[in-house]
Order: sequence, then C-alpha cells, then structure tokens
Amino acid sequence: MLHNASSRHHYRRNPGTRGKSVTKMTFIKEESEDMKIEEVFSVKQEDTEEQTDLMMLKEENEVLNEMEDKDWYKKQHRGLKVHIRIHNGESPYTCQQCGKGFRKNATLKAHMRIHNGEKPFSCQQCGRSFTQRGTLSRHMRIHTGEKPYSCKLCEKSFTAEVNLKYHMNSHTGVKPFQCEQCGKFLKRKKTLTSHMIMHSKENCFTCHQCGVTFRDIKHLNRHIIIHSEEKSFKCQECDKKFRFKVSLKSHMRIHTGEKPYTCHHCGKSFRHSVSLKTHMRLHTGEKPFTCPQCGNSFKYKATFNAHMRGHTGECPYTCKLCGKSFSQKGNLKTHMRVHTGEKPFICVQCGKSLTRKESLNYHMRIHFRENGFKCLECGKCFPDKKNLKRHVIIHSREKPFTCHHCGKSCRFKGNLKTHMKIHTGEKPFICPQCGKGFTFKGNLEVHMRVHTRERPFKCVQCKRSYTYQKDLNRHLQTHSEKKLQCSDCGKQFRKRSNLKNHQCVHSKGRIFNCNHCDKKFILLAHLQIHLKIHADVRRYLCSVCGKRFKWHGSLKCHQKMRVCVKSRLRSHREQT
Repeated sequence: MLHNASSRHHYRRNPGTRGKSVTKMTFIKEESEDMKIEEVFSVKQEDTEEQTDLMMLKEENEVLNEMEDKDWYKKQHRGLKVHIRIHNGESPYTCQQCGKGFRKNATLKAHMRIHNGEKPFSCQQCGRSFTQRGTLSRHMRIHTGEKPYSCKLCEKSFTAEVNLKYHMNSHTGVKPFQCEQCGKFLKRKKTLTSHMIMHSKENCFTCHQCGVTFRDIKHLNRHIIIHSEEKSFKCQECDKKFRFKVSLKSHMRIHTGEKPYTCHHCGKSFRHSVSLKTHMRLHTGEKPFTCPQCGNSFKYKATFNAHMRGHTGECPYTCKLCGKSFSQKGNLKTHMRVHTGEKPFICVQCGKSLTRKESLNYHMRIHFRENGFKCLECGKCFPDKKNLKRHVIIHSREKPFTCHHCGKSCRFKGNLKTHMKIHTGEKPFICPQCGKGFTFKGNLEVHMRVHTRERPFKCVQCKRSYTYQKDLNRHLQTHSEKKLQCSDCGKQFRKRSNLKNHQCVHSKGRIFNCNHCDKKFILLAHLQIHLKIHADVRRYLCSVCGKRFKWHGSLKCHQKMRVCVKSRLRSHREQT
C-alpha cells in the first residue's frame, strides 16, 4: 500500500516521468503480445510438421504392409503350388546327370552334391561329412545319445522319425511298398528299390561265380572277396586274418576289451551294435520273428529257424560217428558228449560230473531239497512234479508204450526207444580198441573192462574182485548164512526172486501152457523163452564166422570155445 501511494504521489509531482513510463509499458505490452503470437504460431507449426511426419510414416507402413502381404501371398501361393505337385506328380526340376526329377529347386541343389561329391556339413566330433544338414543333425544324435522318437507300444526309441515309422510296421504287420511285377509286399522303400533291380536287371553288376546281382560296382567288388581266399587284414595280436577291414576292427575289441555299445536299461555292454539290438528285446519284449504256420513269435532269428525245422522236419546237423541228425547245432554238440564221454558240468557239493547243464540244475535240487514232491505210496521225494509223475507209473504198473515188432510193453517212451535198437540193429557206441559196437553206452563201459582188465567189484570179506556186479552178488551168497525158506515145503533159497518163483508151484501151479508141445511153465517169461525152440528165429550172430544162434548163452559158449577160430585155423593148415 505504501508503495502504491508513493507511486501515485511521485506521478503527480513529476508528470513528465509519468508519460515516459506509460509509453514504455505500452511498448513492453505490445512486445509481449508479439512473443505470444510467435510462440503460438511456432507451436502450431511444430504440430503440423509432426502430423506430416506421422502421415508419411503411416503411408510408408501401409506400403510395407502391402508389400509384405504381397510377399506372404506369393509365398503361400508358391507353397501351394509346390504342394499341388505332390498330387499331380509334377517334377519340373530335373538332374542333367541322372535324369531324376524334383519338386523344389533346393532339393535339386542338395541332390547335385551326390554327383559332385560335395559334403559341406561336417561333424565336429568325428569329422564325418554329409551332403545335407538334416543328415548331420540325425548323425549328431549318435554322439549325444538322443532318441526323440519313441514307440508307444514297446517304448523303443529311435534317432530318426523314419526309423520309428518302419518300426511300427513290425507291430501292425503293414508292408506298404508293393512290387508291381511280382506283387510282393515290403516294409521299406529302399528294400523295394533293391528288389526292383532283380526284375529289371538294368544297370546291374552280376557276380560271374554265383550269379548274385548288385546295384553298384562297389558292392560287387566287396562280394567278390568272399569267393577269393584272400585275407589281407591281419590281427597283430593273434595273427588271425580277415577279408574286410571292418571285421578286423570288430575283432580287435576282443583283445582290447572295448565294449562301446551299452544298454541304458541294465548297463550291460556289448562289442557289436547288433548284439545290443538283440539284447534290447529282453527289455522291450519285442518278438519280431513270427511263424506263419502256427503263429508263435520269437525274439531271435536262430530260435525261429530252429522252430521252423520242426514243421519241415529238416535236421541239417548230423553226427559223423553214429549218423544221428538234429535240428539244432547245440543239440548235436550235447550229443557228441555221449561219444566222447565229456561231462563238463560238475556239482560243487559232491563233485559229480554231468553231461548237461539242465541235469546239473536238477541234481542241485537234491542237495537243497527245493520244492520237494513226495510220493504218497512209498514216501520217496522228488525235486519237481514231472519226475514224481514219472515215478508214480512204477506203482501203477501201467506200460502204455508197446513195441510194434515184438509186442513188448514199456513204462516209459525212453525205454521203448532204447528197446527198438535191438530190432533196428543200431549200435552207436563203438569200442575204440577192437571196433565192437554196442546198443547201449553202459554195455560199452562194461566191455572196456575186458581191455583194461579192471575188476571194480570187490568182496569185503575175502578180497576177491570181479568184473561184473552180478558175479559179485552171486559170490556174496556163499558168505551169507541167511537163507530164505519156503513155508510149504521147507526148501531154502538164497535169492528172494527164486523163492517167489518157487512159491508159484504151490499157489498157482504151472498155469502157462505151450500150444505146440503142451509143456507147462510157472512164469510167463519161462514160456516166452521156451517158444524160441519152436520158432526158427536165430537173432544172435557170431561176428567172426556169421553163424546164428537161438540163445544168447549158446553164442557166448561158441565164442568162449573159439570154435570158429579153430575151424578157420584148421582149414588154413590143410590148404598149406
């Protein structure tokens, strides 16, 4: 307020000063108004420039969008155009060297690397090169162990999708590729291509020795090595030779102990990839080999081939000593132990040797008394139900197996099979010293004592020894004071069987009559022996002179007296 009052007072007192001040203020006001107008004009001008810039950017974006839309539509049209070639079979890009057609130019460029040998994609770990990037990507999974494609049925994994596709055919049984000439169905396109060459015979390379054809000269040259005896690849460790370098490389793993192929389920390692592949079937349960006749499936091809021989009756493995044939090589190997006497399976508890592993496993149950099966009639125990069932037949006295030659009945099939050797004359067991043949292995072992002069059966009372068990048993009866007495007539016997036969005289009498001479016998066995007198059958042959005898005892007496040898010596003296 003081300031305003003093100002008014000052103006009144100095009117000239007041006029100057008003003029000055008016000028300032006009100047400030001009500045405001300029500011407004500049702001408006800036807004106009920004709007112009935005309009230009919008126009440019619209132009770019239109160009992108055109490119997108071009790409889509081009993709559709390429896709349509799948349906119409059009292949406009043709290789000038082999004439093969392709739908895309990029595929043709990749194909040309096959001809020019260009392999631009290299593996950084092993240095191997490839013509295509996709092949390198699949190859890298070998190093990383990645198997992204899994089968939903058996959980088996694969590095490539095409391998999974082919694997699924093993479950479904689908064979999508059909030969147009013979109608054969095949699982893989590659297999069909190879198969078609056999029909066309075009551009084939034929082996002149065996007539097998190949697609290229490389495979033919590899095949020819099989016919030649040349083995140029030699192992430095054991001097073993091989035809192929890859075979030597695989063999070297035996010496180095290298097992590069490991099962990711159980950790077991293998030398060869095919061994791991076969092993994996234990985990996956895969059985790729199916019998077309009975439908049974098998994990291994060898088992499948052996099974098929059961249908065909083929027995390719023959014993050179006795001529017996087998469908499996393992059975022949086991059979050879019969001739060699080899018993490689030894019981660790009692030291007993056995020919078969199965026999050892069965024998071990005797020591451990595993799962004992007891006979209700005699109380005897057996390690499994099968042997108990076999034992029970003894009590039933049933003899279901009958010989069609002589009518003899046997309890077991094995006994009948052994009995049949008498009729067939088969003598597979040969004495290595004198060449004499025997029907049974036990007879050969007993015969060998003639050459070795072994007398394993000894009397504990008088120290006398005998070659045969029956001779020792007969001798022991002389020491025994115990005699069996007939309750009817008081007659004494050393053997229970003799007493039993004697008692038939009192109880039944001679009930078995001969139809030829009306002679009577106590036992059926005695009648059967007697009937040989009437029948002109002489089945006991002297191997020296060829004379035949009805009774085995007569042949033994003939051989013991050496009648044929003496007659031959006599005739020789007369000639000289």
